[in-house]
Order: sequence, then C-alpha cells, then structure tokens
Amino acid sequence: MRIGLLFDLRNPAQWERPWADHYARTLEFCEEADRRGIGGLWFTEHHRFEDGYLPQPLTFAAAAAARTKHARIGTSVVIPALRAPAHLAEEAAVVDLISGGRLELGIGAGYRVPEFQLFHVPHQRRTTRAGEAVAEVRRLWSEHVVTPLPLQDPVPIWGGFYGPRGARMAGRLGMGYLHISRPMFEHYLAGIQEAGRDVSTARVADLVPIVLADDPEAAWVRIAPHLAHQKNTYRQGWSEGSGRPKLPWLDPNPASDELRELLDVLTPEQAAQRIRAMTQGLPVEHLIFWSSIAGMPDDLVVRHMELLTEELAPLLS
Repeated sequence: MRIGLLFDLRNPAQWERPWADHYARTLEFCEEADRRGIGGLWFTEHHRFEDGYLPQPLTFAAAAAARTKHARIGTSVVIPALRAPAHLAEEAAVVDLISGGRLELGIGAGYRVPEFQLFHVPHQRRTTRAGEAVAEVRRLWSEHVVTPLPLQDPVPIWGGFYGPRGARMAGRLGMGYLHISRPMFEHYLAGIQEAGRDVSTARVADLVPIVLADDPEAAWVRIAPHLAHQKNTYRQGWSEGSGRPKLPWLDPNPASDELRELLDVLTPEQAAQRIRAMTQGLPVEHLIFWSSIAGMPDDLVVRHMELLTEELAPLLS
C-alpha cells in the first residue's frame, strides 16, 4: 500500500503568494516528499476556479517527474472529455517517459458545467465518454498510432467514478477503481466479472480526507478557514450553470460541527486505526492525502508530509 500526496495548486486570494513562487515551492515539496520516500505524487484538474486550481495536471506531472526519482506520478483525476483522445495519449506517454515509467493515469467524468462550456464540449454522457476515451487511448498505444509510446505496457489506468454505473464500467474496462466504498466496490467487481476477468485483478485507491499533525486540535484551528474555502468552491461549482439549487455556504469557524465532518486532523496512530478499518478486505494499492488544504501554512504542510512518510507509512506496512 503506497502513501501519496495530492496537489491541486490552489492559491486563494486571502493567502495568495506570487504564482511563480507558488509553483516553485510546490515542486520543492514534491522533491522533498520523494526524498523522504513518498509512494506517489498526484495531480488533479479543474478549470475556471478563482483560486487557480490546477488546470493542466499532466503538464505539472511532467515537471514533477523530472525533479523526482522514485515516487509514482499520478493524476487524480484528469478529465478526458476535455481533450481529444490522441492528445491525452501523447501527453500521458510523455509523462511516462520523463518519469522512467512511473505514471498512474487516473481519469474522471468531470461535473462542472462551466468547464465543459470553456472547451465547447457537451456536458451530457460524461461517464460514458470517459470510458470511450480510455478505450481509444489504449488503442492508439497498442496500434502505435501515436509516437513515442509510453515506457510502461500497460500504463496503469484508474477510474475515479462515484456511482454504480461508473464503478461497473471501470471494472469492465480493466481499470483500477479510484474510490474506497464497499457498496461501489461490489459494482466494480461485477464489471470485472462481466468482462470475463478474474476478480483477483481488482485494485483500489482513493483520496483520504485526513491531515496529520502532532497536535490535531491546534492544527485544526489553523486549517479550518482553508477547508471552508476549499469546500465552498466545490459547492459553488456543483450548482454553477447546472440549474441545481445552491448549497449553503460553510462557516469557516473552527467550532463548526459541519466543517469537522469533512476532514479529520489526526495523529499518525489515530489515522492508522481509522485507515485499517476503512480498507479492511479491500485490495488497496494507493492511499492519497491532500498535500495542502487550499493554501494552508507551509509548516503544517511540511509536518503532515513528515508524519505521513516517517510515522504513518510504517504503521500501515
């Protein structure tokens, strides 16, 4: 089970640093995490977020791949519907080559209407089109239509889907399932069986909503405003342009019970106990943690990374 960090490169206005410095500092974090033995560095995608949420995860993944030696380099997730399959196949191949064969390609359907509008792409059939893109990318590689080819054959591909249809499709297409959910795992296994594959090929990964700290309560007070910003932007994006009713805004007050339900700030021992219960009986290959919650202070980011690699990883081995 590999421990990984997920980077979204948010740089909210209330804590903003110069963008070039922010990107440079994030690459330094990637290098340091790799030196400390982190199992994966993952990058995620959104567009038209005011805080600059990373729009091109494979571009940043290539930069991280060039600065590191050991960690797997992943996307959690890239949205294939916003790219031509050939573009995705070529870009992923370049990252795999730069990394020396360390790419983990996580894909998702996307959900924000403004993102699809930006690329003049229909918002409908998102999950189906994501599956079609995976099949086409594999064909482009297997038939040598695009060059150069990735170093890995095959490149591990992960499906980040949260509903039964997506879970089943991930199984049918032989993807790993990028979501830890026992009910959805059953749909994922059903898809594997429908495709005539052995259920022993099942593999699972997910983002774990935990930040590690020596003093969780003290860290929580400092993280809470950043978490409120993060979750409020997701809430806004869920309804924006969709006709859905707006979700209520979260109070950034650290005393908010609603906010506490969205993230656990724990010691490594507490986190290990929580994770063992969450993953028991599931074929988990990657556990992914936020590297930072929407621009939270660097000292908390560094200590979180240290505790992940030095204390949590040994407890889970």
